[in-house]
Amino acid sequence: MDLLNVIIGLAIGLIVGIAGAVVFAKRASKRKADSYLEEAKAEAEVVKKDKILQAKEKFLQLKEEHEKFIANREKKMADAENRVKSKESSLNQKLQDVNKKDKDLKALKGNLDRQLEIAQSKQAELDKNHRKQVELLEKAAGLSAEEAKEQLVEVLKEEAKTEAMAHIKDTVEEAKINANREARKVVIQTIQRVATEQAIENSVSVFNIDSDDMKGRIIGREGRNIRALEGATGVEIIVDDTPEAIILSCFDPVRRETARLALHQLVTDGRIHPARIEEVVKKTRKQLEDEIIDVGKKTCIDLGIHGLHPELLRMVGRMKYRSSYGQNLLQHSREVANLCATMAAELGLNVKMAKRAGLLHDIGKVPDDEPELPHALLGMKLAEKYKEKPEVCNAIGAHHDEIEMTSLISPIVQVCDAVSGARPGARREIVESYINRIKELESLGMSHQGVEKAYAIQAGRELRVIVQSEKISDEEADKISFDIAQKIQSDMTYPGQVKVTVIRERRAVNYAK
Repeated sequence: MDLLNVIIGLAIGLIVGIAGAVVFAKRASKRKADSYLEEAKAEAEVVKKDKILQAKEKFLQLKEEHEKFIANREKKMADAENRVKSKESSLNQKLQDVNKKDKDLKALKGNLDRQLEIAQSKQAELDKNHRKQVELLEKAAGLSAEEAKEQLVEVLKEEAKTEAMAHIKDTVEEAKINANREARKVVIQTIQRVATEQAIENSVSVFNIDSDDMKGRIIGREGRNIRALEGATGVEIIVDDTPEAIILSCFDPVRRETARLALHQLVTDGRIHPARIEEVVKKTRKQLEDEIIDVGKKTCIDLGIHGLHPELLRMVGRMKYRSSYGQNLLQHSREVANLCATMAAELGLNVKMAKRAGLLHDIGKVPDDEPELPHALLGMKLAEKYKEKPEVCNAIGAHHDEIEMTSLISPIVQVCDAVSGARPGARREIVESYINRIKELESLGMSHQGVEKAYAIQAGRELRVIVQSEKISDEEADKISFDIAQKIQSDMTYPGQVKVTVIRERRAVNYAK
């Protein structure tokens, strides 16, 4: 029992101690919390004061900036107001000047009106006197003023026509006298110093063989060899009854020459079959291309032309296998180059540039493709593409008047091209076109009133017109000659020049019986 009481007492004491400890802990915790709260309040007060100070500083700064902005704006407004006032005063001054000038103009207008009235009254009086004088003259002459005026106009027209034709004739004669001497000297010396070569080609080549037995081998079994050869070369091969000859037909001389060389090699070798034909044609085409380049190089070396683009060299070589009106294009271009050099030397111009332009003037005729452009413009574009000088490009493009000439080299190239193409024997014209040109010349001569007959002679280089002497005077004959020459020049295309001769003769015929 005592032990139990002791235990109970200990338990009670323990409980009381625990409760006391709890009470003490609560009191200590409350004191600590109060201490934290006081510290927090103090810190918050400090932060509040700092923020208030910062806000005051910011407010003062913004207030100062605002005041500066307001002051600056007021200054600008004052400046603008001053400018407006200055302009207003200037406008007022100008308005005063305008008002003053307006008054002066009104006064001047009044004076002019008065002077006009006086002049009109005087003019009316003069007109009245003029009418009286005209009436007196009409009575004396027996003609009205309009009739006299018409007669005078007709007389003046006839006199003006006669004087104009005489003046034109005198001017043309004087120009011929002054210009012919130097022109004749330049042209004659140029032509005489050039050796002429001529080559005429057509669209057919004849390949000679040793015997007609070779024709069968060329045709091959069921025609396979000749088909392979035509397909590889693009040339029509005609095997007919012509003894010991095969005809190669093609409008492209390069392809025709390729076929001829390939056929020669095949016949010489003796092995003729499709595979061999393709091999030989390919090899021959390569050899011919190399030969074309060599021809271009040799031509440039012969003419002393340097620095030509390789593609232009190849085009110059291709000219060897082209013809124009039956005239070999390479020989024509060489001839034009030499003519240009000679003429440029006579005129004191750049000889090398003239020779270069003369050689290249027809490169538009030998392009790899066939664009739809005149050969002069195409040649100019090719020359520009390969960095030729502007003078050379212009001479190429202008030698048939497709573009305007911009240098003295251009007319020289045009003239030399005409000289080379128009000299006797240089070109072959198609018979039909030649006949049509002759007929057109004669019909143009017969189109004028008073013309009795017209004859085109000297292969169309001279037109002789015979007029009726009783209807056409000498002055009118000069006019007809001039008009026909101008019409030919503007409407017809012809090589060289056409001389127009008008013949007016008076014949008196009697018979003695």
